[in-house]
Amino acid sequence: MAIITSSKTQPEYDVVIVGSGAGGGQMAYTLALAGLRCVMLEAGRNYDPVRETPMFQRPDQAPLGGSPTPDKQFFGFYDGTIDGGWEVPGEPYTQASDKAEEKFWWWRTRMLGGRTNHWGRISLRNGPYDFKPKSRDGLGFDWPIGYEDVEPYYTKVEMLIGVYGANVGMENTPDSPEGVLLPPPKGRVGDLMAQKHGKKLGIPVVPIRRAVLTRPLDAETIPAKLHPGNEKAQRLVAASMKERAACFWATSCVRGCSIKANYQSTTVHLPPALASGNLDIIPNAHAREVIVGEDGRATGVLYIDKVTGKEERVRAKVVVLAASSGETVRILLNSKSARHPQGLANGSGLVGKYVMDSVGTSLGGQIPAMENLPPHHDEGAGGDHFYTPWWLYQEQKAGKLDFARGYHIEIGGTRGMPGGRSPFSDALVRGAYGTKLKQEARRYYGSFVHYAARGEMIPNEHSFADLDPTVRDKFGIPVLRWHWRWSDHELVQAVHAQKTFAALITEMGGTPNPIAKSGREAISPGGKIIHEVGGALMGADAKTSVCNQWNQTWEVKNLFLCDAAPFPSNADKNPTLTIMALAWRTGDYIIEQSRKGNL
Repeated sequence: MAIITSSKTQPEYDVVIVGSGAGGGQMAYTLALAGLRCVMLEAGRNYDPVRETPMFQRPDQAPLGGSPTPDKQFFGFYDGTIDGGWEVPGEPYTQASDKAEEKFWWWRTRMLGGRTNHWGRISLRNGPYDFKPKSRDGLGFDWPIGYEDVEPYYTKVEMLIGVYGANVGMENTPDSPEGVLLPPPKGRVGDLMAQKHGKKLGIPVVPIRRAVLTRPLDAETIPAKLHPGNEKAQRLVAASMKERAACFWATSCVRGCSIKANYQSTTVHLPPALASGNLDIIPNAHAREVIVGEDGRATGVLYIDKVTGKEERVRAKVVVLAASSGETVRILLNSKSARHPQGLANGSGLVGKYVMDSVGTSLGGQIPAMENLPPHHDEGAGGDHFYTPWWLYQEQKAGKLDFARGYHIEIGGTRGMPGGRSPFSDALVRGAYGTKLKQEARRYYGSFVHYAARGEMIPNEHSFADLDPTVRDKFGIPVLRWHWRWSDHELVQAVHAQKTFAALITEMGGTPNPIAKSGREAISPGGKIIHEVGGALMGADAKTSVCNQWNQTWEVKNLFLCDAAPFPSNADKNPTLTIMALAWRTGDYIIEQSRKGNL
């Protein structure tokens, strides 16, 4: 079994998986190594980061110095997203409102591995509070599971993908078992400055956790811990781990990684799954709907072959949607029938409801103490080295803050290789030219810091997705229409973050950029952080949720949702690690139930 075309599919599989990113990749890995025959549908083309990642090109070797362009909309010319972005040709989405603050930016990736090729690799565990937020402050929803249910899978995922970081013993910031985390890289100058001066403000600055290898994985012992009693899986996983090299601080991780040092589904999950002989992958397969039989069970997926333009069907005993929360909602709502007139698994009317994104805001400044730094290699591990976990839980509990949930702080500011944009403000070098301009450039370069908040959004009834009644994509499929609104909790949180950043920069002896005048001005648009979750919430009651605690839809027992769509809340922790942990947990449940004949 391998990467195939539609004409090469088997008559029936055990499982069909829609999506090849964090959730789909993890699901394929778990099921295929356990012996289940799987087929994966990917809406984009095949992609091999070993051959295609431009790891060793300097920004000046790219058009416009590597700056963003219409087809490279986020991180510039070398962005790992080779097909996709805020807009996908022929596959539009619409907005329910013309107001800028009520629009949702939807990032979609059309390539094997999905967003795992592009993301920042920040891998944070949800803490115990994050699974029971309503029990703490009365807002939003509790998960039907707790931290103790997911903890073993967090550990297994960290061991498999490789996560650097440190156990810091902070409230609701869980430690990992001893020996699981890889050593964190040293702090950059800006990190150490923030750590030093943050102490005076009571702001902790600690090593962040990211899915990047700072040393090779222990391929001799880890596979047996992940797959006890399964010698074939151990052998395949060991071989895959041995192909991954440790990071040598070359370029930004968002380019991808040709040496497999960072986590991508394409370099970690899919190779051993394919090597098992139990996985077929069909690229350019745009899922339209889940097919349901007369008995109410899912029987497969109807998709459009983008190469031939034809409708195709693939049959399976179990269907897993892991296409990203928005795409999964689109597929469910388009899976209409006489039995499911409002869309599949939507008897509660909650498919598409309670979509969330991370609260985002940022602020930078210039630090005189960091001027005239000697030239040094400061690329680091391709992303953040240090960060600040949310540290004001007790202040919130005591009612000292006027917003309910927190944020973490991502720390930027290095002497990394400059791109096509000026690395400093024109105001700092106004009037300088020639030799004087070069002197000023050397003086200021590397003296800037940048802080970004990633905060928790409380789910609200005004943020959801439904089908546009008239607009269709180029395949004739109804598209999503987005509805969006931030609550006052998020707006006030964004203002608090900006004030915190300004205070830290000032304490460092620097000059912060002007802070936003209001929460509306401070906060990033919905979806802009690319952390959308929700839309098919899990819960303890079929009347008030779409899935149960196993990501299994209440109404269709052999249909599972294994991206972020089932998330009842969106903690300040980036969602990817939790997506993988839940997918592994659900995969084990599917294996168990299949062996019992229940699926």
